[in-house]
Amino acid sequence: MHEYTNGTSNDYKVDQQDPPIDISKFSHNTISYDSKSQTYWFYEKSADAFPGQAFGLQVDQILYHTQSQFQDILVFKSTSFGNVLVLNGIIQCTEKDEFAYQELITHVPIMSHPVPKHVLVIGGGDCGVIRELIKHVEDETVESITMVEIDDMVIKLSTKYLPQMAKYHNHPKVKLHIEDGFKFLRETSHKFDVIITDSSDPEGPAEEFFQVNYFKLLRNALNSNGIVIMQSSENIWLNLKYLKNLIKKCKYVFPNVKFCQCYMPSYTSGQLGLLVATTDESLDLTKPLKSFDKRKESQLFKYYNQLIHQSSFVLPTWAEDYLEV
Repeated sequence: MHEYTNGTSNDYKVDQQDPPIDISKFSHNTISYDSKSQTYWFYEKSADAFPGQAFGLQVDQILYHTQSQFQDILVFKSTSFGNVLVLNGIIQCTEKDEFAYQELITHVPIMSHPVPKHVLVIGGGDCGVIRELIKHVEDETVESITMVEIDDMVIKLSTKYLPQMAKYHNHPKVKLHIEDGFKFLRETSHKFDVIITDSSDPEGPAEEFFQVNYFKLLRNALNSNGIVIMQSSENIWLNLKYLKNLIKKCKYVFPNVKFCQCYMPSYTSGQLGLLVATTDESLDLTKPLKSFDKRKESQLFKYYNQLIHQSSFVLPTWAEDYLEV
C-alpha cells in the first residue's frame, strides 16, 4: 500500500512529452470512423446496462490510452464536451458537465450531516470530489479527508488532462491511500462521519461495490448517525429493476435510504442516480441542515443549491411507486 500525505504535485505527473496519437492508426472498440462526414466518434454502448441505445461524442484528438493493472483507460478531447475520461469504455467525466455529478454526490451528504468532520472517499481518482470537499475545509466544517483509490494511473492522468478537477490531491487535509477500497474498509479502525463512494460502474472488480457485504463494511466504518452516498450506476430511465434491487440491498443494512439524481448529459439517458443512506431514521436526507445565501451559493457552486438538494429527490409518480423510496 502506498500512502501519500501532503505530497507535491510532482507525485502525480505523467510524461509531459507524450507524442501525439495518430487517430487514423488508433484502434479501440469505442472509436469508429464515419466516412461520410470524415469524422471520428466515440460511442458508449452496453448490451447489458442500456440495450438498444448508445451515447456518442465526436472525437477531436486521442490524448492518451493505456491498460493499467486494473482497467482500460482512454482520454480524448471531444469537439463539444472538452476532455473526456473513459474507463472500460464508460465515460467517467467530461470537462463540460463534471461539476453536476461532483457537486451533488459531495454536498448532499455534507450539507445533510450536522457535524461532518471526517470524510472518507472510496474511488474518485479524478479528484473531483476532493475539489468539492475542500470548499468545506475552507469554511472549517470538514477537518480531514481520506481518499482510497486503487488505480493511481487515474490520478496521474487526471492531473494532466483534467487539471480543474485534480488540483487538491496534495492538500494538507487530504490523506491519500493507493489500495483496494474493500481492504481499507476491512482493516481500518477509523470511523467517518461521511463516506462517499465514487466508483466505476458495476462491471468487473467494481461489481463488489454494489453488494450487501459492501454496505455492511460502509456501516461498520461510520460514526454514529453517519451518512454514506454512492452512485447507483443506473437512473430511472434505464434498468429500473436493477435499481430497485440495489435499493433493497442498501435497505437491508441501512434503515434510512433515499434515491436522488442529477442531470448529466454525458451519461446515457442524461441522468445518474445516487443512493444516500444513514442509520439515523429521524434524519430527513432530502432537506439540508446547512445552507448558504444566494450570493455564497453562486460563489461556491455551479450546480448545487438548497433547492436542487431537495428537488433531486423528487421522482415521477411511476418511478417512485416502483422503487418505493
